[in-house]
Amino acid sequence: MKKNWWKILAVVLLTYVLTVGLLGPVPRQPILNESIRNVYFHVPLWFGMILLMLTSMIYSVRYLRKGRFDDDWVAVEFANTAIVFGLLGCATGSVWANYTWGEPWPNDPKTNAVAVAMLMYFAYLILRNSFDDEQRRARISAIYNIFTFAVFIPLIFVLPRLTDSLHPGNGGNPAFGQYDMDNQMRKVFYPAIIGWTLLGVWITDLRIRLRRLVEQTENALDARQNAPTAAE
Repeated sequence: MKKNWWKILAVVLLTYVLTVGLLGPVPRQPILNESIRNVYFHVPLWFGMILLMLTSMIYSVRYLRKGRFDDDWVAVEFANTAIVFGLLGCATGSVWANYTWGEPWPNDPKTNAVAVAMLMYFAYLILRNSFDDEQRRARISAIYNIFTFAVFIPLIFVLPRLTDSLHPGNGGNPAFGQYDMDNQMRKVFYPAIIGWTLLGVWITDLRIRLRRLVEQTENALDARQNAPTAAE
């Protein structure tokens, strides 16, 4: 129980977010109306994605420093979960944009930057599968992962602020908290960030444990096949 407290916390927080987020009161703002509830899903998914990508990058650095394949496995699994969160963020964002901006994917600097960033992380997975040598694959993909995250941050947070953008907080538009996100929404929004992030860590933890079990099983089978028999 002591080791799994964060999993229990994730379930409690997401249950609270889903219940209050879908049924609780929200500010009645022009154009946004009930779609403002997507703040509890679209935005926290992106926060979680960024934290997962940051963790993936840190483990890539650790691999380059120590050369342990386990760090490489952790890095790629955090990246995998981050990509899933990114796709969910794009899906919820498209639904939101369709109601507020009139089309699911408008020609907006931030949405276009997101598309480029997601393609870069898809390329990371493709790059890993293009090498047969495990050590070479881990080293090159770790370097690419660090580079991709270094490009991702200015691509998402800096460039959209330098030009006109539909997204709040970019291109001169005020952020949500400045005009329509009241204290009642913050009571759901902040737990949503924590809950979705913990869910991402939980999914990644399960995938890492599965990968380690598969590796141990394969090593045990190889050792059994290569061991000399009694007759020999």
